[in-house]
Amino acid sequence: MYDWQKSSFSPDGSNCLYLAASASGGVLIRESDDPRQAIAATSSAALAALLRGIRADAFGRCLNRP
Repeated sequence: MYDWQKSSFSPDGSNCLYLAASASGGVLIRESDDPRQAIAATSSAALAALLRGIRADAFGRCLNRP
């Protein structure tokens, strides 16, 4: 199947995302609450752009923060 990797920022195993490489070279993402459901697929470039935006706090307005 897939070699799911958990972030080291989620040590307790709950409320975390798991990532795995897809056969097509993309990235698969699933939530820890129900590993059989809600698998999303994206490219590594799109995931990297999302992470850059999160680190730069580019989504503050989307989260109702000033």
